[in-house]
Amino acid sequence: MPVPSSFDYAVVRVVPRVERGEFINAGVIVFCLEHRFLEARVKVDEARLKALWEQIDVDLVRRHLEAIPQVAAGDLSAGPIARLSLRERFHWLVSPRSTIIQVSPVHTGLCEETPEGILDTLTKRLLD
Repeated sequence: MPVPSSFDYAVVRVVPRVERGEFINAGVIVFCLEHRFLEARVKVDEARLKALWEQIDVDLVRRHLEAIPQVAAGDLSAGPIARLSLRERFHWLVSPRSTIIQVSPVHTGLCEETPEGILDTLTKRLLD
């Protein structure tokens, strides 16, 4: 029987008009230190974003969201943050922000499947 691994995850949200507090889930970040795993997936739903704020710059939001998986992967083209350790990159990615791209509180879980499987499950559950 496999030994369960602990993992942490957070949901990336787009809050088009911060003063209103309305948001759309736009990504998931999963971290599992035991498996040396940090990965993020993002999804931009232009129609839903425009429904919350017609004037939103979707291309700008997309560019900012697409940087999240690059930082998680340690892609050096993502800048100096991408050079940090896995744990440091995760904590930077999930730190509280007051911009239109925000992250939920960090949630913790135990899994017997791979971290990739957890990321797949959370992506389907939270972004589709």
